[in-house]
Amino acid sequence: MTLPAFAEPFGDRLPSADERAAANQLRQILASQTGGGAGQKLRVLDENNRAAEIVLAPALSQLLMELLRHVGSGDAVTLVPVSQMLTTQQAADILNVSRPYLVSLLDRGEIEHHMVGRHRRIRAEHLFDYKKRRDAQRARSLSDLAAMDAENL
Repeated sequence: MTLPAFAEPFGDRLPSADERAAANQLRQILASQTGGGAGQKLRVLDENNRAAEIVLAPALSQLLMELLRHVGSGDAVTLVPVSQMLTTQQAADILNVSRPYLVSLLDRGEIEHHMVGRHRRIRAEHLFDYKKRRDAQRARSLSDLAAMDAENL
């Protein structure tokens, strides 16, 4: 799998058992401190054992929780800036589809893209919008199938 341009991998390996355990522990601590949507205060000790307080905005706290959930599960994680322009191969890798299939989606107009010379480029935000629509459609279809199956019982 190729990495999106400007993607920052968290190491070149899967998290170790100790790293997974630490991520799960930190996620549990943050989850227990969640309150009322206000920013979370996190206190950490510096190298001189002095407490330093960090205020996490709700959006940052949510992002950190999601990151810790993936690391805690042993997943490899890559950050992709939303404004990033992706190649067709990078976009295909993110969607876990073949590049030719992605190109067919682009040609049908299902994902907005731009031509740079002869090459197609996709904004990460447009790709993630498509992914969100695709996932919602899949969830609706699955619900419809489950309802049809329940009717047949």
